[in-house]
Amino acid sequence: MQIEILTKEELLKFKSELIEEIKQTIKSDDVTIAHWLRSSEVRKLLKISAGTLQNLRIKGMLPYEKIGGIFYYAYADIVQLMGEIGNS
Repeated sequence: MQIEILTKEELLKFKSELIEEIKQTIKSDDVTIAHWLRSSEVRKLLKISAGTLQNLRIKGMLPYEKIGGIFYYAYADIVQLMGEIGNS
């Protein structure tokens, strides 16, 4: 096994390159809002209780996916629901 020693300058250069790559990835994905939200995030966003969220699921007003016991909601569906409620 060959050991390679890195200088502090090399580590700082690597750090800068890594940070720049992360920034470019974030910019290219344009991730400002998560596509999928958990129940707690939806409750905070809509300012509703857990029971109200459950009623929205039961009535079929808010589509969801359940994976391993965790409910996930598409952000687009939440925006659509808020539009429907606002127009009521």
